[in-house]
Amino acid sequence: MTSLFDPITIGDIPLANRIVMAPLTRNRSPKAVPNALNAAYYAQRATAGLLITEATAITHQGQGYADVPGLYTQEALDGWRQVTDAVHAAGGRIVVQLWHVGRISHTSLQPNGGKPVSASAIQAKSKTFLVNEDGSGRFVETSEPRALERAEIADIVEDYRKAARAALDAGFDGVEIHAANGYLIDQFLRSGSNIRTDEYGGSIENRARFLFEVVDAVTREIGAGRTGIRISPVTPANDSSDPDAQALFTHAVEGLAKYKLAYIHIIEGATGGPRDFQQGDAPFDYKALHGAYEKAGGAAAWMTNNGYDRDLALTSVEEGKTDLVAFGKAFIANPDLVQRLKDNAPLNTPDQATFYGGGTRGYTDYPLLDQQAA
Repeated sequence: MTSLFDPITIGDIPLANRIVMAPLTRNRSPKAVPNALNAAYYAQRATAGLLITEATAITHQGQGYADVPGLYTQEALDGWRQVTDAVHAAGGRIVVQLWHVGRISHTSLQPNGGKPVSASAIQAKSKTFLVNEDGSGRFVETSEPRALERAEIADIVEDYRKAARAALDAGFDGVEIHAANGYLIDQFLRSGSNIRTDEYGGSIENRARFLFEVVDAVTREIGAGRTGIRISPVTPANDSSDPDAQALFTHAVEGLAKYKLAYIHIIEGATGGPRDFQQGDAPFDYKALHGAYEKAGGAAAWMTNNGYDRDLALTSVEEGKTDLVAFGKAFIANPDLVQRLKDNAPLNTPDQATFYGGGTRGYTDYPLLDQQAA
């Protein structure tokens, strides 16, 4: 029987176990440059089979929150090299999540104070995070976006390709394309944010075109075996919606099946919320989604996420429902989460007040199990 703690190879990446640290935005990379504190944070958690970094902007235009890292300057790449070296020295594996926020941004974060971009000029009912002059943070309404011109879309696909190459050059084991949670790729996918009338709008096939162009560009550049992707079929995060999510994401995974990806990362339910959340008239059928992917010839590892505790993770892997389980908040407060899950030990409680921005407090100062026992 397969265990959560058994090794697995996903694409070209060998993992020591099937426990994954989910991407977690922490807003501790000023000027979009990772630093020594970030390196310490990730290295502390390197016993995970796989670390997925916090979402990382592929360009300045792709930035949507203050003090989140980027992949588009030499300073950022040098900073990420500190992180990847530290993780590898600790025996871990790490991929970077490639991010373009689209409309989930603010003019103050954009090049020359311009409008954020999206599939269509529809403002999201959502907020972003800014940092005040005194270092404190605040959440503000996202700015009104503009619709991307047809020619600009190809430029952004090229930005994804460049970012993927930069990631491997910075020492990452691979990349995860962020196509979830209402960010740019998801904005193209969903009818609630895409009212285009060209070949990128209207039908499901057209709305998925941008997704496949990005995947094609990234996999051609670095190889499918070092590429994963994250989707969130029904999450309402960042004002994302579509009444026919089952058909939309079935089409998406059937198209992804032709690539020999390392993994597909599925957020079940509402991100950080109810696992049984639904959009449309019927509950989403994740088993059918997985089946459609496999029927289309897909063989990537299946990674699931959202609200997993130890028992659900163990059972899901043992029963073959998933290959990998990603944990989010539990990894914030428990750098040694793998050991705690093995031992069925109690978990530290995360301090929500320190999730976004700040320094070591609530970031690198959570006690390990052996420290608490001493």
